[in-house]
Amino acid sequence: MNKVSNPFAPGAGTPPPELVGRDDILEDARVLFARVLLHRSEKSLFLNGLRGVGKTVLLNEMERIARQAGYRTVLVEAHENKPLPVLLIPPLRLLLYDLDRMAGAGNMARRGLAVLKSFLGSIKISLGDFEAGLDIEPEMGAADSGDLEADLPNLFCAVAEAAQERQTGIVILIDEVQYLAKEELSALVMAMHKMQQRQLPLVLLGAGLPILPALIGDSKSYAERLLQFPAVGPLTEHDANRALQDPVRVAGVEFTGEALREIFRLTQGYPYFLQEWGYQSWNHALESPITLETVQNATATIIKRLDDNFFRVRFERLAPKEKEFLRAMAELGPEPYRSADVAKILGVKLGGLGPVRAILIRKGMIYSPEHGELAFTVPLFDDFMRRVMKFRTWGKAALARS
Repeated sequence: MNKVSNPFAPGAGTPPPELVGRDDILEDARVLFARVLLHRSEKSLFLNGLRGVGKTVLLNEMERIARQAGYRTVLVEAHENKPLPVLLIPPLRLLLYDLDRMAGAGNMARRGLAVLKSFLGSIKISLGDFEAGLDIEPEMGAADSGDLEADLPNLFCAVAEAAQERQTGIVILIDEVQYLAKEELSALVMAMHKMQQRQLPLVLLGAGLPILPALIGDSKSYAERLLQFPAVGPLTEHDANRALQDPVRVAGVEFTGEALREIFRLTQGYPYFLQEWGYQSWNHALESPITLETVQNATATIIKRLDDNFFRVRFERLAPKEKEFLRAMAELGPEPYRSADVAKILGVKLGGLGPVRAILIRKGMIYSPEHGELAFTVPLFDDFMRRVMKFRTWGKAALARS
């Protein structure tokens, strides 16, 4: 049981040793890539699910598949305070220069750079010395209106036409899509509408929290005709067992059935937690098989690691009044939680929850699975709250603290 040989890989977006339970989503991606290169319409994919279900891992795997299929790719991660154009302009510039260097007749890549320069001039955002790196005249009248919903589709068209001329396609992958502004989501939907209308080889893949379908639907009512929203959830017990057992068997090691059942009970099948329990169980084991007793001995270490890192890093981003709100949710027991019950614990009227609730949703801490209900976006976060927080006296004063 050499620790250096430990096959498990807990981490943010770290590829697991065995990617299981996601075959349907990956097959949808393969079909999408193949059809778009044949100029046939197909819906782009926007994955949605809680933290720790492996959305980023899936995006990375789909990027790998896209490259194997002959696509050029751009992968970016959205931020709360970083506009979409700032994310996209630098990698699109590199991509267009790369297409321009490829052998072949035509000048669509140069035109794409000119449109990109025009787009850059229309946005009221400074990119430092980046402008100097685009030593090309802008194409006047192309993507320079200053209206993102009009300009982004034109920019995507120019990029896709450059790729088509070089007999390739483009895949743009955006992680943490829920952080994009409504106008940015609307512009992306409109851009994909134009891609389908013109049958251009540009695919958009995204990943975000469970609120993603509603956010995109609110931005443009016809989004569901252009995009698919596969839900990424916890693994079944069968797939969870495969994710644990298959990697260790390569090294001649086994988990006992009791050990696997205990890990599934503790992790509820969430891939990130499976990697944590697999990693520490391996390190605590003296020999094969890895037993129930080994898992139980490792669990205290795992809980401390999660509390100190995975959970606390999110908790410490919150203002006191936001922490009070989450404490009230956790005190109610298993989720989902009724907003009215949270208000009752806090001693405020239901309408008084609105501002804090909106902030927590925007920060990606909670979401509403159904009207009037709340749930954590981080699996097992309610257990963390109950484990480490001492509940204090509730009331309007607590909620008002900032």
